[in-house]
Amino acid sequence: MPVNDTVLCTIDERGVASVTLNRPAVGNAYNDALIDGLIETVARLAREPGLRCAVLRGAGRHFQAGADLSFLRRLGTAPAEENLDFSRRTMAAIDGLRHFQHPTIAVVHGGCFGGGVGIAAACDIVIAAEDAVFAINEVRWGITAAPIIPLLADRLGSGVLGRLALTGERFAAAEARRIGLVHEVCPASGLDAAAARIVDELLMAAPEAAAMTKALVAEVAEIPDTPGFRERIANEAAARRRLPEAAEGLASFAEKRRPKWYPAAG
Repeated sequence: MPVNDTVLCTIDERGVASVTLNRPAVGNAYNDALIDGLIETVARLAREPGLRCAVLRGAGRHFQAGADLSFLRRLGTAPAEENLDFSRRTMAAIDGLRHFQHPTIAVVHGGCFGGGVGIAAACDIVIAAEDAVFAINEVRWGITAAPIIPLLADRLGSGVLGRLALTGERFAAAEARRIGLVHEVCPASGLDAAAARIVDELLMAAPEAAAMTKALVAEVAEIPDTPGFRERIANEAAARRRLPEAAEGLASFAEKRRPKWYPAAG
């Protein structure tokens, strides 16, 4: 069961999770309840057998409008340990998405500001409506985007991030795609169809091979290219070719059929 109703989650018969940030009255702005809900939802999905991927959306007019300012004002006068604990939980929520073992898709519409940019960037694939608007705007409130800076520096590079995080300026979906934050831009009316197409592509991927590929992509960005690491990569590739998934994948391709891990029609 979810810890609260600020993050909703359903899983369909294919093993596709739909996760919805659910504070539409405030643009899904995050507070302690939403952060805790996101942490718990991702942790619960990690334990879900048969899960294949997760799609993250925002309810209402916006994907995620950053921090709830009334909550931040209260937090600014809270005891130091409570203030620090919330920062740690915010980082845990981002890390939970970033290191989730299954593929994740962020479907962005409306506003995507502050922490919302970090939530989107923590997903493997980001689709945005062509009229979506982005900003890393914490400096305009006298605070910093510290919990998401490492992730955004990795995604965007320090030069691009420096400009956007220092000015807090808004930028369009086309620019978000140009700088690498977004992978695909489409009309707002086509967001669901675009997400469905990518989900179908992910379902064609072998589950164990996809999980290992995601782990390797994350690891290679952090580990120096040493002889030991290269040997481990060679061993992984060799071992993977001997597993049942590889045999089924090659057979399905040769026989021009869908692999057995693709969900059967209901």
